[in-house]
Amino acid sequence: MKCYQLLLFLLFFSQCLQAQKKGFQIPDSLKNKNYKYLDEKIDEFAKDSSKAFIYLHTYLRKAKSEKNCEEEVTGYQNLLHASSEKLRTVYADSMIYAAKKSGSDILIGSSFLTKGIVYYSLKRHNSALDNYIIANSFISKTSNDYLKYKLKYHIALTKLYLGYYDEAISLLKECIFYFKKDKPRPYLNSLHSLGLCYNRKGNYGLCSETNALGLEESKDLGIKEVEIYFIHSEGINEYFEKNYTSSIKNIQSTIKELKEKKDFGNESAGYFYIGKSYWELRKFDLAIPYFKKVDYLFNTKGYIRPDIREMYELLINYYKSSENPKLQLYYIDQLLKADRILNDTFKYLVGKINKEYQTQELLFEKENIQAQLTKKDQNYSVLVVFTLILFLGILFLSYRSIRNRKLYKKKFDELMLKNSKTDFLNKARPRNEKPAILDISPETESTILKQLEKFEKEKRYIEKDWNLTKLSAAFNSNPRYLSNIIRHYRDKAFTEYINDLRIDFIIDLLQTDKQARLFTNKALADEAGFSSTQLFVNVFKAKTGMPTAFFIEQLRKEII
Repeated sequence: MKCYQLLLFLLFFSQCLQAQKKGFQIPDSLKNKNYKYLDEKIDEFAKDSSKAFIYLHTYLRKAKSEKNCEEEVTGYQNLLHASSEKLRTVYADSMIYAAKKSGSDILIGSSFLTKGIVYYSLKRHNSALDNYIIANSFISKTSNDYLKYKLKYHIALTKLYLGYYDEAISLLKECIFYFKKDKPRPYLNSLHSLGLCYNRKGNYGLCSETNALGLEESKDLGIKEVEIYFIHSEGINEYFEKNYTSSIKNIQSTIKELKEKKDFGNESAGYFYIGKSYWELRKFDLAIPYFKKVDYLFNTKGYIRPDIREMYELLINYYKSSENPKLQLYYIDQLLKADRILNDTFKYLVGKINKEYQTQELLFEKENIQAQLTKKDQNYSVLVVFTLILFLGILFLSYRSIRNRKLYKKKFDELMLKNSKTDFLNKARPRNEKPAILDISPETESTILKQLEKFEKEKRYIEKDWNLTKLSAAFNSNPRYLSNIIRHYRDKAFTEYINDLRIDFIIDLLQTDKQARLFTNKALADEAGFSSTQLFVNVFKAKTGMPTAFFIEQLRKEII
């Protein structure tokens, strides 16, 4: 059966190449057929690409010959959905090229959104997000609400993957409200993703309620193919509620259909949580085959998530206790590989990933095991080397800690001096003493500056989710004017401007309010309106040159 499917794929692939190289000719029997007829035939043979081939290429050739850009985009989209993973991005690029010829913001935005969805299905999340952002620049200019909410949904999925659960929940609730009216499949997809967010946040009760609602709505709407996703989600949720037997049963019931859909992401997550459930039941011999299936999908598809990463830690410890250094070494290599991929994907979220094994420790243990496999009689030498490295490591960390504290103290003194001078100068002279911007009318410029001063004075910048578009809308202005005025009069780009105001607010709060010095970084981030704790920590250190803990420590010392 597999050989037959492979032959069909190769036939379709070669037909596509031939059609592109030689130029496809519409058969006489189809020359007078309209797009609706061709569309129906494409749907009819949706599961048989070799039969659909002639209708797919007739549709595209007809659109090109008529110079109908909209139908040409649809033609490439049809080919994209009928093609293999390798060809989808190629057809997505052709679709974007056709959309650009039309000059239509809707077509161009929709095409970039589709390309982003293709990348997301391939689990290439960074590329997906790049295309979503481009899509937004076109879709935001239109009045097409469906595309706007479709984009919101896919941005929410990316935020869910990156760990911004609160932001994802907010977007998904908007999508659910909009799609519920007359878009049943997107509505159910949004419900499913909302359940996943609740699970990741630890709201297991809300996750179960959302899954139950999703199953009920799937049945009422007659969309059976979505039911497995709610069952799969509930199975994972039951693992966290320690209902391990029920978790295994629910997830196993979805695996066959997920494999048929080629949804390797959910397939991999399913194997992982079945394995974890067996692991918690102390049935290690049943857990390990499922973990190996996860590892197989990682090797063949490159798919990994922060929660799935834990599997490698379990296997490393398991084979260490079983005294199987070869498998221990293999899974250390796999964990290092997984960390490299995760670090590339989560560039600014690395600190948020909870790791039991640090990279340097893994590398050292890898070298240690390799030495054991090749020279078992050199244990004493290895111990000496380990002790020396550990001693040097402690020495280095101690030196670095002392050096950093000196640097932080210098930064602290400079900041205190700068703040005192800034307070004096702000009282001594009026703000905004700069030449006017030539391409903005003086009246508009004056109005926006007054609004900015009011915005700063009332400390509205500590409200969450400000962006250039939202603030310009609040000022009844446009983003370009606002951006230019901020850059001209505040000498900063918009994001830096907002972040600096928030950090200045926190610095002032910590100086004047002793109680605030007891706050956690999360509480301080919330006070200042930052979307995440990690972002606040990074911005505070970048602006002040020191961590919040050191700044608070120095403030306490000054008072003493």
